[in-house]
Amino acid sequence: MARNPVELAIFDCDGVLVDSERICVKVDVVITADLGCTFTEEEIIEKFVGSSTEVYTAAVEEQLGRRLEKDWLRQYEHLYRAALDAELTAVDGVAEALNGLAIPVCVASNTDHADLRRNLEIVALSDHFEGRIFSAADVSRGKPAPDLFLHAARSMGVEPGRCAVIEDSAYGVQAARSAGMRAFGYCGGLTPASRLEGPGTTLFDDMRDLPRLLATASH
Repeated sequence: MARNPVELAIFDCDGVLVDSERICVKVDVVITADLGCTFTEEEIIEKFVGSSTEVYTAAVEEQLGRRLEKDWLRQYEHLYRAALDAELTAVDGVAEALNGLAIPVCVASNTDHADLRRNLEIVALSDHFEGRIFSAADVSRGKPAPDLFLHAARSMGVEPGRCAVIEDSAYGVQAARSAGMRAFGYCGGLTPASRLEGPGTTLFDDMRDLPRLLATASH
Protein backbone atom coordinates (compact mmCIF):
# COMPACT_ATOMS: atom_id res chain seq x y z
CA MET A 1 0.00 0.00 0.00
CA ALA A 2 1.40 3.39 -1.00
CA ARG A 3 2.21 5.79 1.79
CA ASN A 4 0.95 9.36 1.88
CA PRO A 5 3.47 11.81 0.44
CA VAL A 6 5.31 14.01 2.92
CA GLU A 7 3.83 17.50 2.56
CA LEU A 8 5.35 19.19 5.61
CA ALA A 9 8.66 18.84 7.46
CA ILE A 10 8.39 19.78 11.13
CA PHE A 11 11.78 20.49 12.66
CA ASP A 12 12.67 20.44 16.31
CA CYS A 13 15.12 23.26 17.06
CA ASP A 14 17.65 22.35 19.76
CA GLY A 15 20.02 19.70 18.46
CA VAL A 16 18.35 19.63 15.03
CA LEU A 17 18.66 23.18 13.73
CA VAL A 18 20.96 24.73 16.32
CA ASP A 19 23.76 22.84 18.06
CA SER A 20 22.64 24.07 21.47
CA GLU A 21 22.25 20.92 23.53
CA ARG A 22 25.97 20.37 24.11
CA ILE A 23 26.09 23.92 25.48
CA CYS A 24 22.93 23.71 27.58
CA VAL A 25 23.86 20.38 29.17
CA LYS A 26 26.97 22.01 30.64
CA VAL A 27 24.82 24.85 32.00
CA ASP A 28 22.36 22.32 33.45
CA VAL A 29 25.20 20.72 35.40
CA VAL A 30 25.99 24.10 36.96
CA ILE A 31 22.33 24.85 37.73
CA THR A 32 21.51 21.52 39.36
CA ALA A 33 24.68 21.70 41.43
CA ASP A 34 23.69 25.18 42.60
CA LEU A 35 20.29 23.83 43.64
CA GLY A 36 21.96 21.04 45.61
CA CYS A 37 21.12 18.06 43.41
CA THR A 38 24.08 17.20 41.24
CA PHE A 39 23.44 15.51 37.89
CA THR A 40 26.23 14.38 35.57
CA GLU A 41 26.22 15.34 31.88
CA GLU A 42 25.31 11.74 31.03
CA GLU A 43 22.32 11.79 33.41
CA ILE A 44 21.12 15.11 32.01
CA ILE A 45 21.34 13.82 28.44
CA GLU A 46 19.30 10.74 29.38
CA LYS A 47 16.70 12.45 31.56
CA PHE A 48 16.25 15.96 30.19
CA VAL A 49 17.37 16.44 26.58
CA GLY A 50 14.27 17.20 24.52
CA SER A 51 11.96 17.28 27.53
CA SER A 52 9.58 20.00 28.65
CA THR A 53 10.26 22.33 31.57
CA GLU A 54 7.67 20.33 33.50
CA VAL A 55 9.65 17.10 33.09
CA TYR A 56 12.89 18.86 34.04
CA THR A 57 11.28 20.45 37.11
CA ALA A 58 9.72 17.18 38.30
CA ALA A 59 13.05 15.34 38.10
CA VAL A 60 14.90 18.07 39.99
CA GLU A 61 12.18 18.24 42.65
CA GLU A 62 12.28 14.48 43.09
CA GLN A 63 16.04 14.57 43.59
CA LEU A 64 15.81 17.51 46.00
CA GLY A 65 12.85 16.12 47.93
CA ARG A 66 11.10 19.49 47.85
CA ARG A 67 9.06 21.71 45.58
CA LEU A 68 10.59 24.56 43.59
CA GLU A 69 9.05 27.96 43.02
CA LYS A 70 6.93 28.20 39.88
CA ASP A 71 9.45 30.33 37.95
CA TRP A 72 12.59 28.85 39.49
CA LEU A 73 14.39 28.49 36.17
CA ARG A 74 14.12 32.18 35.31
CA GLN A 75 16.94 33.12 37.68
CA TYR A 76 19.31 30.99 35.58
CA GLU A 77 18.27 32.17 32.12
CA HIS A 78 21.23 34.54 31.89
CA LEU A 79 23.60 31.55 32.10
CA TYR A 80 22.03 29.89 29.07
CA ARG A 81 21.99 33.15 27.09
CA ALA A 82 25.60 33.99 27.78
CA ALA A 83 26.77 30.50 26.80
CA LEU A 84 24.66 30.42 23.63
CA ASP A 85 25.76 33.91 22.57
CA ALA A 86 29.37 32.81 22.87
CA GLU A 87 29.21 29.33 21.35
CA LEU A 88 26.03 28.64 19.36
CA THR A 89 26.36 27.33 15.80
CA ALA A 90 23.98 25.69 13.33
CA VAL A 91 23.89 21.90 13.24
CA ASP A 92 26.35 20.69 10.62
CA GLY A 93 24.71 20.35 7.22
CA VAL A 94 21.29 21.70 8.21
CA ALA A 95 21.50 24.81 6.01
CA GLU A 96 22.19 22.60 2.99
CA ALA A 97 19.30 20.33 3.99
CA LEU A 98 16.85 23.23 4.25
CA ASN A 99 17.96 24.63 0.90
CA GLY A 100 17.48 21.20 -0.66
CA LEU A 101 13.89 20.66 0.48
CA ALA A 102 11.01 21.19 -1.95
CA ILE A 103 8.23 21.02 0.68
CA PRO A 104 7.13 23.54 3.34
CA VAL A 105 8.94 23.53 6.68
CA CYS A 106 8.18 24.76 10.17
CA VAL A 107 9.78 24.50 13.60
CA ALA A 108 8.09 23.09 16.73
CA SER A 109 10.08 23.20 19.94
CA ASN A 110 9.63 23.07 23.72
CA THR A 111 11.69 26.29 23.83
CA ASP A 112 9.73 29.53 24.25
CA HIS A 113 9.14 31.85 21.29
CA ALA A 114 11.64 34.55 22.25
CA ASP A 115 14.53 32.11 22.66
CA LEU A 116 13.56 30.19 19.52
CA ARG A 117 13.70 33.32 17.37
CA ARG A 118 16.89 34.50 19.04
CA ASN A 119 18.72 31.21 18.52
CA LEU A 120 17.60 30.90 14.90
CA GLU A 121 18.77 34.45 14.23
CA ILE A 122 22.18 33.80 15.81
CA VAL A 123 22.84 30.97 13.33
CA ALA A 124 21.19 32.76 10.36
CA LEU A 125 18.36 30.23 9.90
CA SER A 126 15.39 32.41 10.88
CA ASP A 127 14.46 33.28 7.27
CA HIS A 128 13.57 29.64 6.62
CA PHE A 129 10.89 29.70 9.35
CA GLU A 130 9.40 33.20 9.31
CA GLY A 131 5.77 32.97 10.49
CA ARG A 132 6.09 29.20 11.00
CA ILE A 133 7.52 28.93 14.52
CA PHE A 134 5.59 26.93 17.12
CA SER A 135 6.42 26.62 20.81
CA ALA A 136 5.23 24.43 23.67
CA ALA A 137 3.95 27.73 25.10
CA ASP A 138 1.20 27.50 22.45
CA VAL A 139 -0.26 24.26 23.84
CA SER A 140 -1.18 22.77 27.20
CA ARG A 141 1.44 20.02 27.12
CA GLY A 142 4.93 20.00 25.65
CA LYS A 143 6.81 16.97 24.34
CA PRO A 144 6.64 14.01 24.85
CA ALA A 145 2.90 14.73 24.44
CA PRO A 146 1.85 15.05 20.76
CA ASP A 147 0.03 18.37 21.27
CA LEU A 148 2.73 20.64 19.84
CA PHE A 149 3.22 18.67 16.63
CA LEU A 150 -0.54 18.40 16.09
CA HIS A 151 -0.87 22.16 16.65
CA ALA A 152 1.87 22.83 14.11
CA ALA A 153 0.26 20.56 11.51
CA ARG A 154 -3.16 22.15 12.08
CA SER A 155 -1.72 25.64 11.77
CA MET A 156 0.04 24.68 8.54
CA GLY A 157 -3.08 22.99 7.14
CA VAL A 158 -1.51 19.55 6.73
CA GLU A 159 -2.88 16.22 7.98
CA PRO A 160 -0.68 14.47 10.58
CA GLY A 161 -0.18 11.44 8.32
CA ARG A 162 1.43 13.69 5.70
CA CYS A 163 3.91 15.26 8.14
CA ALA A 164 7.49 14.26 8.84
CA VAL A 165 9.08 15.25 12.14
CA ILE A 166 12.85 15.73 12.40
CA GLU A 167 13.94 15.11 15.97
CA ASP A 168 17.05 14.26 17.95
CA SER A 169 15.60 13.26 21.33
CA ALA A 170 13.67 10.28 22.68
CA TYR A 171 10.94 12.63 23.94
CA GLY A 172 10.56 14.24 20.52
CA VAL A 173 10.43 10.96 18.63
CA GLN A 174 7.82 9.69 21.09
CA ALA A 175 5.73 12.81 20.50
CA ALA A 176 5.93 12.35 16.73
CA ARG A 177 4.79 8.75 16.94
CA SER A 178 1.92 9.70 19.27
CA ALA A 179 0.86 12.36 16.76
CA GLY A 180 0.69 9.77 13.97
CA MET A 181 3.56 11.37 12.07
CA ARG A 182 6.64 9.85 10.49
CA ALA A 183 9.72 10.43 12.62
CA PHE A 184 13.23 11.04 11.34
CA GLY A 185 15.64 10.59 14.23
CA TYR A 186 18.87 12.55 13.87
CA CYS A 187 21.51 10.58 15.76
CA GLY A 188 24.46 12.82 14.96
CA GLY A 189 24.05 14.67 18.24
CA LEU A 190 23.96 13.73 21.92
CA THR A 191 21.23 11.09 21.97
CA PRO A 192 22.40 7.61 20.89
CA ALA A 193 20.59 5.90 18.02
CA SER A 194 19.38 3.15 20.37
CA ARG A 195 17.14 5.66 22.17
CA LEU A 196 15.59 6.94 18.93
CA GLU A 197 14.89 3.76 17.02
CA GLY A 198 11.41 2.28 16.88
CA PRO A 199 8.28 1.99 14.73
CA GLY A 200 7.72 4.59 12.04
CA THR A 201 11.17 6.06 12.59
CA THR A 202 14.05 6.52 10.13
CA LEU A 203 17.46 7.12 11.69
CA PHE A 204 20.16 9.21 10.03
CA ASP A 205 23.36 10.93 11.15
CA ASP A 206 24.06 13.44 8.37
CA MET A 207 21.64 16.34 7.82
CA ARG A 208 22.66 16.53 4.18
CA ASP A 209 20.85 13.21 3.63
CA LEU A 210 17.50 14.58 4.77
CA PRO A 211 16.08 15.83 1.43
CA ARG A 212 16.71 12.42 -0.13
CA LEU A 213 15.21 10.57 2.86
CA LEU A 214 12.06 12.70 2.82
CA ALA A 215 11.65 12.29 -0.94
CA THR A 216 12.07 8.50 -0.59
CA ALA A 217 9.50 8.39 2.23
CA SER A 218 6.88 9.79 -0.11
CA HIS A 219 7.07 6.80 -2.47
